Amino acid sequence: MRVTNRTLTAGVAALALLAAGCGTSTTPAAAAAPPARTTTPHTTTTPRAADTGRATAAGAASFRYGATARTTGTAPERCRTTGLRARVGRQDAGAGNRYAPLVLTNTSAKTCWVYGFVGLVLIDGRGDVLRTRTLRESVTPHRVTLRPGASAHARLHWTVVPSGHETRCPASARLMIIPPDEVAHLEVPFGATVCDDGRIDATPMAPGASI
Repeated sequence: MRVTNRTLTAGVAALALLAAGCGTSTTPAAAAAPPARTTTPHTTTTPRAADTGRATAAGAASFRYGATARTTGTAPERCRTTGLRARVGRQDAGAGNRYAPLVLTNTSAKTCWVYGFVGLVLIDGRGDVLRTRTLRESVTPHRVTLRPGASAHARLHWTVVPSGHETRCPASARLMIIPPDEVAHLEVPFGATVCDDGRIDATPMAPGASI
């Protein structure tokens, strides 16, 4: 089943819904020039214990605040579509089934994380959207932290055997990918025949670039 390009935007939006001192010294002033060989003694003022305590407490508070600010400022954020590159790895075949890793790589200069499932849309060679059903496998998702250049993957599974009312299954040419919790999408080559009304089973994102 094909859907015209005019429904592409609506499809993407629907998938997107799912898918902050010390001491001081003083010298008393002389009233007149001192006689020869006479020295003027220096006196030292020692800070009171109460003042020292207040200064120490203020310094400790300042240190704690600074440490908290630095920690908060460097905490990784969610990976954005603009900072990711996508690809589908080698397809493995077996008894009418196909498996392949969908890989997301952090191309930004900052560490970020992904969590959960991707959204998928199949597109044929003419650019028309094909019926696509992305089913989430019963696997508990975990946050995956990606340093610059690191990758995470989801395992995709589909069947190439017609079922039910199908006599043949449409062939895709490209795959639209919506990263977890994002709206913007990525698009990659994806030559596959997906049966069962375009059903693709997907696992949540996991560390690494392969299954």
